Amino acid sequence: MFVDEVTLKMIAGAGGDGCTAFRREKYVPLGGPYGGNGGRGSNIYFMVDTGLHTLLDLRYQKLIKGDKGENGKGKNQHGKNAEDIYIKVPQGTVVTDLDTGLILADLKGKDDCVLIARGGRGGRGNTAFKTHENTAPNFSENGEPGEVRNLKIELKLLADVGLVGFPSVGKSTFISKVSRAKPKIASYHFTTLSPNLGVVKARNGDSFVIADLPGLIEGASKGEGLGDQFLRHIERTKVILHVLDIAGSEGRNPIEDYEKINEELRNFNPKLLKRPQVVLANKMDLPQAEENLEKFKEKYKDLKVFATSSLEGKGLEDVIDYLDIILKEQKEEALYEDDAFESHVLYTFKKETPFEITKEDDTYVISGEKIEKLFKMTKFSSDEAVYRFANKLRKMGIDEKLEEMGIEEGDMVRILDYYFEYHK
Repeated sequence: MFVDEVTLKMIAGAGGDGCTAFRREKYVPLGGPYGGNGGRGSNIYFMVDTGLHTLLDLRYQKLIKGDKGENGKGKNQHGKNAEDIYIKVPQGTVVTDLDTGLILADLKGKDDCVLIARGGRGGRGNTAFKTHENTAPNFSENGEPGEVRNLKIELKLLADVGLVGFPSVGKSTFISKVSRAKPKIASYHFTTLSPNLGVVKARNGDSFVIADLPGLIEGASKGEGLGDQFLRHIERTKVILHVLDIAGSEGRNPIEDYEKINEELRNFNPKLLKRPQVVLANKMDLPQAEENLEKFKEKYKDLKVFATSSLEGKGLEDVIDYLDIILKEQKEEALYEDDAFESHVLYTFKKETPFEITKEDDTYVISGEKIEKLFKMTKFSSDEAVYRFANKLRKMGIDEKLEEMGIEEGDMVRILDYYFEYHK
């Protein structure tokens, strides 16, 4: 089964918890804190496997979750890092974050391997909090949560030439004649239900890859027929080969067919019209073909048009030789602009507020990635940890903001699903 798009949720491993322990040995007076740090949670990577040609392995996986790092132990023993997870995907896979709309990876190289979700760091043990002022801290941290991603994963086939055209114009017959591909061929529409790749060889010995896409119809870019599912596979091609039923054997006009297909390409991605286009005037063995060919050439004088009969195998070698020539002139273009990718900010010139406070009925709700992470990493089992958490909130300006909003002694404050009473 050919599967070229899946959505799933990915949760990297959380860090292991830090340990609260003290050194108690007979001949070691004032032994001090002795708790180790937790290990890092597992990262999740996507890596290319050239033996895969579909996303079928991911179709039924709704959730991929990393392992938690090992907790820290006494005697300053740090927990082990969790093993990283590597998900194998076909070459040409694009990974998009559904929450931001940004692209996380475009795995088009044979050896590409990209970090998709970062595991959380391990929580610090109480040894790490030892200072001159506090020589025996009685608290440690929980591990940092791993990154959570909602992903759309698409396969965009790697091919040099993309075949486009209405159903039953002879695309499958053409690729079966020039390569060893064995697509389904029948005398009814939409016999091709998934893309077919074929390796073709020119007479000089050069070879390249052609992708036969399911037939397009008017409105394909908006979801009509099968076009919206498979138009993505033409985005990586360097040359577009239009296959026309030049004889108009099904009552269609070849000139109108050519214009409608170009309109669908424009609606799907305007960049596609900048690719070199070659026209295959197919079915020259049928009546009206010669007359329609002359009309087409008269209107599109600048287009390279080849008169062929895929059924009889006539004129196909000339097409392949010409495609080989123009492919050598094409430079590989980036599929996406740089600003489409998620980037990591190294410097921040404007300080952003790390929290947001809203009021729901009589409860003040504090939210924000930084404050929620701090909350999850705090162990509230010791008074020192609670004091440290409250002190951090105060330094972040949360107390000041709450007072501006009119909070009073004893009012309820919520962080995530936990409620607290406010005290000055």
